[in-house]
Amino acid sequence: MYLRYYGLARKPFEINTDPEFFWYGEKHREALSTLRYGILESKGFLLLTGDVGVGKTTVVNALLAGLDPGDIAVAVHDPGLDRLDFFNFIAKSFGLDGPFNTKGEFLIEFIGFITRCHYQGRRVLLIIDECQLISDSLLSEIRLFSNLEKKGKKLINVFLVGQLELNDLLLRPENRAMRQRITVNYNIEPLSLKETEKYVKHRLAVAGGAREIFEKSCIKEIYKFSGGCPRLINIICDRALLTGYVFSQKRISKRIIRECAKELDISGRGFSG
Repeated sequence: MYLRYYGLARKPFEINTDPEFFWYGEKHREALSTLRYGILESKGFLLLTGDVGVGKTTVVNALLAGLDPGDIAVAVHDPGLDRLDFFNFIAKSFGLDGPFNTKGEFLIEFIGFITRCHYQGRRVLLIIDECQLISDSLLSEIRLFSNLEKKGKKLINVFLVGQLELNDLLLRPENRAMRQRITVNYNIEPLSLKETEKYVKHRLAVAGGAREIFEKSCIKEIYKFSGGCPRLINIICDRALLTGYVFSQKRISKRIIRECAKELDISGRGFSG
C-alpha cells in the first residue's frame, strides 16, 4: 500500500530471508567467517546459537551460498523426529535409495555415499535447524557421525543451529560426549544501536528509497523496541511505514514509532525495552 507513497520499488522490511536484503553486522560477519573456517577445515561439529530473530538463518543461507558447486548440503528444519524417520529423511534429502527399515541398512548406504564424496573432493554438510528441540537420544545418534572419517579427515560436517536453549541442552551431563566434539561455535548477539541505524538505511536503499524516510530520532525508539533483533526491526519499521501512509506523513517520526510499539505490544503492559 505504501510503496508508491514513499517512492519504494519493493517492501524493505519483509521478514523473509531475501539475500538481496542481507546486511551483516560485525557479529554476523564473525559468525560467517568462523563457520566457513570450520567447514573448509572439516572440523566435524559446528554450533551456531542466538536468540530468536537475530539472523541465524541469514548466516546459514550466506554460508550455503559460499559453498563450492560440488559440495552437498542438506538441512533438517524439524529435528523432532524419531531415529528411523530422521535417518530416512536425510537419506532421501541426500538422494539415497530408501526407505530403510533399520539403522544398519541406513548406515551401509550413508557411509558409502559420504566416502564416495570424500574421494571426489566434495564436502558433505548436514544442517540441523531448531536444534534446541532435538531429543537427547537423537543427539547421541548424530554424535556417532563424528566417528566417520578417512585418514583423520571427517567425512561429514554437522552444523547444529538453535536458540539459546540449545546451550542448556548441550550442558546436560548426558550430552557431555557431544559437547566435547563441537570444535567450532559462535553465538550471534543482537545489533548495536549504530548497527540498527545502518541496517534500516541499507534495507531502504535496496528497496529503492532515494530519500531519508525515517527521522534520525526514530532509531533509538526502533532499537528500544527491537533490542537490536533484525526480525523485530523489520516488524516495527514495516508497521511504521503503513501508519505513516495512513496518516499522510512523508517522514516517519519518533511519535509514530512509539505509537507502533504500543500497538505491537501484546502483553498489555507497555513496552519497556
